[in-house]
Amino acid sequence: MTTDASDAVEMRNALLRLRRGTGLPIAFGGLLEAGQQMRISELSGTATHALRSLVVTSGTGLGGKTVALSRPCVVTDYSASRQISHEYDAPVAAEGLRSVLAVPVVVRHRVRGVLYGALRTALPLGGRMLDAAVEAARDVERALVVRDEARTLVAGAGPGWEQVREAHAALRALAGRITDPELRAELLGACALLTAENGGSARVRLAPREVDVLACVAAGATNAVAADRLGVTPETVKGYLRSAMRKLRARTRGEAVVAARRAGWLP
Repeated sequence: MTTDASDAVEMRNALLRLRRGTGLPIAFGGLLEAGQQMRISELSGTATHALRSLVVTSGTGLGGKTVALSRPCVVTDYSASRQISHEYDAPVAAEGLRSVLAVPVVVRHRVRGVLYGALRTALPLGGRMLDAAVEAARDVERALVVRDEARTLVAGAGPGWEQVREAHAALRALAGRITDPELRAELLGACALLTAENGGSARVRLAPREVDVLACVAAGATNAVAADRLGVTPETVKGYLRSAMRKLRARTRGEAVVAARRAGWLP
């Protein structure tokens, strides 16, 4: 299994949520790439790059134990712990880590990754911290489920489906720059022909700019690229995206895109 840019963004966001929820100054993690090996790809609050790209095998170290057992694991003093093996002591010591917790990201009964939180002092990591770390992992799990479903839908949609979505996003961006109301309405009508329900479900009402932003996101655009296409600032894009996510009851960008497609706003 390989990871993509959206997976990396989700992991980075989860690490920030973990740090906020636990108060731990350091967080890092990664997703399983192949078999039972995980590569630590994302770091937050670290002082060195010692842990970056570290490959962790199931059963080894704290993270590997978490993968093997499919449950959270904690050590109060990593280098002195007798509960884990010590293949990774050198990079852990280089970062100066002592107390470390690790929680698995489990999707459909299979571990897909691990989130870590850590201190540079040997102090017990209480239940509240572990609960917050587990909740951050649940966020990643939900996002991966949605992404898996989206990939399955795309795979079954046949060749050319992504081009349809690109065309939809481009048409909506173009319509927003046209001052002639009749021509703009004609272009938006063409966009509606590409959606499942010809303009969206009555149960969820989205503003035109919210649909524009979601169309760009669905086509793979970052906030900066979407802002450039739509002629607005990245902060404005973030505002429309937050509003759309709230209306669609989505926790992540991926969930918002899937929910918008189900509601008929996107192809």
